[in-house]
Amino acid sequence: MQKPVVAVVGRPNVGKSTIFNRVIGDRLAIVEDKPGVTRDRIYSSAEWLNREFNVIDTGGIDLGDEPLLKQMREQAEIAIDEADVIVFMVNGREGITAADEEVAQILFRSKKPIVLAVNKIDNPERMNDVYEFYSLGFGEPIGISGSHGLGLGDLLDAVIKHFPKETEEDYDDTTIKFSLIGRPNVGKSSLVNSILGKDRAIVSDIAGTTRDAIDASFTRDGQDYVIIDTAGMRKKGKVYETTEKYSVLRALKAIDRSDVVLVVLNAEEGIIEQDKKIAGYAHEAGRAVIMVVNKWDAIEKDDKTLSEFEQKIRDHFLFLDYAPIVFVSAKTKQRLHTLTPVIDAVAENHSMRVKTNVLNDVIMDAVMMNPTPTDKGKRLKINYVTQVAAKPPAFVLFVNDPELLHFSYKRFIENRIREAFGFTGTPIRIIARRKND
Repeated sequence: MQKPVVAVVGRPNVGKSTIFNRVIGDRLAIVEDKPGVTRDRIYSSAEWLNREFNVIDTGGIDLGDEPLLKQMREQAEIAIDEADVIVFMVNGREGITAADEEVAQILFRSKKPIVLAVNKIDNPERMNDVYEFYSLGFGEPIGISGSHGLGLGDLLDAVIKHFPKETEEDYDDTTIKFSLIGRPNVGKSSLVNSILGKDRAIVSDIAGTTRDAIDASFTRDGQDYVIIDTAGMRKKGKVYETTEKYSVLRALKAIDRSDVVLVVLNAEEGIIEQDKKIAGYAHEAGRAVIMVVNKWDAIEKDDKTLSEFEQKIRDHFLFLDYAPIVFVSAKTKQRLHTLTPVIDAVAENHSMRVKTNVLNDVIMDAVMMNPTPTDKGKRLKINYVTQVAAKPPAFVLFVNDPELLHFSYKRFIENRIREAFGFTGTPIRIIARRKND
């Protein structure tokens, strides 16, 4: 199910990054009392009243011609275009500025639901500072304090009122939904066309030529599939032509709806930082992952080329060590027939459930081979293990003290589970809880 998207927008230095960190519960965005510190949109997931959503922290909107401010404005405009709800932040200490009014004009044109948040209202005595912001025309302003965490509940209550109603997709549970994610011009649309055997998407050598998101259904060997192509963009325009950053949010939306995610790399260009950033969202979302190296026909090869490229992927994507790697060419259809069997396998592993008694036998044997760690004379004791979820598989270890389960031993337990049951292509979640919880 696709999560709603919330964009936090406003001129520089009104506290957007602080609020972003408060909402997601982490210090992901850089926070500094200096305009322009956040230079890119930053994305993360959050939850309020059992509603999950994605949050975008923008770099601020300013209509000046300085390169940095112009870039931040472009990034914010992309976020505005992609968002379902916009939080317009202003500074309650400074009152309405000319920049606030210009931002307001941009937001009016977006035709999106706007929630007006007046930041830096650090105590009840400052609530009177909120009222002048009624004149911006967005209804009741909500006084908040990012530094003290005040008013965030009221703000999020107002935000989720504007979320689209939750709807289930009209796909059968046995249908495998998979998406292709990656930066522009890695060949996602060409792969879609090659898999379907027809020209379903616009294909060009120019990065960013696919204008619309695509869902395509097909059946192969009795299995139903839906391809979710992430190459689409909502509208034409210079902002979209001059940046690759839109690909991250497009990927997020597709990942939410997918069982399996194909991280597409360009064999000609190799691996860049943007590839790792986009792949990280699929991992964090708990989706099954396949690394797909496209344009494999376009490079000169010897008997070591494949293994060397595979090792590069393993070195760069350490967090995806469970993901299989497939080398293909959308242009020549080289090795393309190997792709759907891998998709089938990782989808099955992603939804696999293990019987509790079998699981406990494996874990207890593992503990006998490698005894649990101790800390200050206290030893970790694993009482029993059970699988509590699939997609992705999640296992709860009931222990005497969760603090004693160190990262290295958790990794050991995960490796033993993978050795016993496979789980190729899917992340595994290991959770420690006290026996009586």
